Amino acid sequence: MNEPESLDRQTHLFRIPAGVHYLNCAFMSPLLRDVEEAGIEGMRRKRTPFEMGPRDFFEDSDRLREAFAALIGARDPGRIAIVPSVSYGITAAARNLSPPRGSNVVILAEQFPSNVYPWRRLAYDRELELRTVEAPVTDGSRGEAWNASLLEAIDSSTSVVAVPHYHWMDGTRFDLEAVGNRARELGAALVIDGTQSVGAAPFELATIRPDVLVCAGYKWLLGPYSLGLAWYGARFDDGVPLEETWASRPESDDFRRVGDYRDDYRPGAARYDVGERSNFILVPMQLAAIRQLLAWSPGAIQQYCRSISRDALVEAASLDVTIEDEMWRGSHLFGLRLPAGVDPAVLGPELEARSVSVSLRGSAVRVAPHVYNGEENLHALVEAIRAALG
Repeated sequence: MNEPESLDRQTHLFRIPAGVHYLNCAFMSPLLRDVEEAGIEGMRRKRTPFEMGPRDFFEDSDRLREAFAALIGARDPGRIAIVPSVSYGITAAARNLSPPRGSNVVILAEQFPSNVYPWRRLAYDRELELRTVEAPVTDGSRGEAWNASLLEAIDSSTSVVAVPHYHWMDGTRFDLEAVGNRARELGAALVIDGTQSVGAAPFELATIRPDVLVCAGYKWLLGPYSLGLAWYGARFDDGVPLEETWASRPESDDFRRVGDYRDDYRPGAARYDVGERSNFILVPMQLAAIRQLLAWSPGAIQQYCRSISRDALVEAASLDVTIEDEMWRGSHLFGLRLPAGVDPAVLGPELEARSVSVSLRGSAVRVAPHVYNGEENLHALVEAIRAALG
């Protein structure tokens, strides 16, 4: 694979005031100026509905499928569904799987609830074991050991493996190629929540080969809230959607025939689209955002985040702060753990005094930079840690 082209700082494409150290894209991304304008233009279109026609309900949606397919390396944009949330996309997957009673579903400890609650429901309904792989306590690489435990937990009784690419609490990276190989070897479905990685880190569908990939749009896809995207593999070609929408039917773009009711669906994943998926404000916003991500490339985003955080992480280590080995974490998303016995909450006043925005998740100070950040943002965080530790 070719090395990504290097990126310069891109703060000018956003509206981030000087002096604000926003290192919290894993919480919610700021809007690109172009994405904001796309939303405003969508509002203007709704202002004059007499200028709209049937094609407007389909064209941007199809362009969005094409853009997301390009981002994840999917050959067929028809396998992309437009969903309102990760929980929606994963619930659709869970309700279309019929694991044998007594089999197990493998998840990770403290993974985001949207990829847990649907499996808790399925486990209850079908008398399955919900097998949770805990983060190991180790003096070595926590990420490496956690990955080993995950692979060990997937056995001949496993029917579903439902995991993220990067853990939302501290950025631990999971080797999805190895996990996918193990799942396929045993006939288990692989369902991935890509919310904390897709858009900011390379994701090659052909290499990982999941059965489902679902992503929220408002974090690393730099899009609006309440819009997401999902890819469904062949295992779900004949599934039953959560909603029976008119737009998911063949020839629904011919409004004269919408009343000719049909029980079949458009080919691919359109059956899993949310109702009113043609949102004339949100869809153009997400489309503009993904086009910008494609122009930058996720590989270049990783490289840029690595370059601006390198020196600050050396400083943090000198304060007895621990961080996962680079191989097992993201450069766009990583956790800092304070010295033993120090509650991360002590950072609160120092972060606020310096206008530093990060998230406290479990035992980690979660740091999530992007291309609008520079080295001074990371150094401001380190200074807050230094002051809090006294």
